[in-house]
Amino acid sequence: MVRIRFAGSAALAVLALGCVRPERTRRAVDPAALVGSRPNVIIILCDDLGWGDIGPNGNKVIVTPHLNRMAHEGVRLTQFYASGNVCTPSRAGLLTGRLAVRMGLELVSSPQLPIGIPTEEITLAELLKGAGYATACIGKWHLGHLPLYWPTRHGFDYYYGLPYSNDMTPLALYRMEENIEEPVRQETLTERYTAEAIAFIEAHRDSPFFLYLPHTMPHVPLHASPRFAGRSRASLYGDVVETIDWSLGEIMAALKRLGIDDRTLVVFTSDNGPWWEGDAGGLRDRKGSSWDGGMRVPFLARWPGQLPARAISEAIATHLDLLPTVARLAGVSPPTDRPIDGRDITPLLLGSRQSPHPYLVLFNGAEAIAVRTQAWKLVAQSYYRANTANIGRPGYYYHPGLLFDMRSPAPERYNVAREHPEIVAQLAAWLDEARRTIVFEYPSPTGR
Repeated sequence: MVRIRFAGSAALAVLALGCVRPERTRRAVDPAALVGSRPNVIIILCDDLGWGDIGPNGNKVIVTPHLNRMAHEGVRLTQFYASGNVCTPSRAGLLTGRLAVRMGLELVSSPQLPIGIPTEEITLAELLKGAGYATACIGKWHLGHLPLYWPTRHGFDYYYGLPYSNDMTPLALYRMEENIEEPVRQETLTERYTAEAIAFIEAHRDSPFFLYLPHTMPHVPLHASPRFAGRSRASLYGDVVETIDWSLGEIMAALKRLGIDDRTLVVFTSDNGPWWEGDAGGLRDRKGSSWDGGMRVPFLARWPGQLPARAISEAIATHLDLLPTVARLAGVSPPTDRPIDGRDITPLLLGSRQSPHPYLVLFNGAEAIAVRTQAWKLVAQSYYRANTANIGRPGYYYHPGLLFDMRSPAPERYNVAREHPEIVAQLAAWLDEARRTIVFEYPSPTGR
């Protein structure tokens, strides 16, 4: 076993080598040649979409032709992890490249829990705006609903969407900081997000832009417009996912029509695993858990002429990698005055077999509960049963942890700690180190 010394600011992903299997070879692209290339960047984030809910990951019931095309023309990462197992921590990690516990966002923000992204944090939007990018957030924010937490205070020139999940009240649709619709007509939200996104793309076709499109769905309650309702064999849930697929198709068509397709990196992923419905793709458990069904999510990336087509990577990566990766492409540096947990995965997207991380630390709230390497996963805590009072779920702890061989045909099913005590010891040591070093960093909650 390779032993790698823990670095407190690099509490992430892969011990062994990943595997990229390009089925069709394009010209080799030197990662260094893309530094400062300043592509347009679109990050599409679904809410509670399962790993197995899309055609590229094997779903045979929900029809996703545009996602299938995106996978055909780009890169699919099959062992890609969300930066949290629920909404707010995941989004905080994606936009900052930092684990949510560092900024005190281990809980889910709500109208009754007025927490939000600290003013001291630097988002991807702020980095890109400083580099001359136009920036927009269209969709569900969920990083605080008070004025100091608003997207327009954290690097986004334009905002249109909901401040938090669609099952929370009071719920209103906002443009910039103005309430424009209450109650919200949720049936047409995805179509309206799409129209807003295309209008933003059209307005900024001649200069670099960053579009962050965090869809409201398939988080419950599910809604579909008459245009899409009743079309899917997966009932209403399928209607919702197929609407999101349609949205992707409209955006890709707009890029081609405007002649900027080959200047635009498009990323598609989800904030965590599925909740009450949806398909985790055979992975264990669902949203909010320590298991892969709660934290491993779909990931597709497409950039014609730069990323290889029909490439599949089995190396571990994470939402946290998006900030340093996109920053490098834009020619800007991530902040150097704080730990950045993500790493640049440009070489991975271009076909490298090696992830930049020795291992990934997975969190439930503020607690480090699992370590994942390329070959192994150590789980030290999970949920035992739901609390009928809906005030949380009691944790079940394993000491020093359950060890799973992730190369097995049945990962996360059979504990092999007895056979590999030295691996348990190493992963447990990394987990203990993470618990000591990855903590809330602000001396007072002034920015929260």
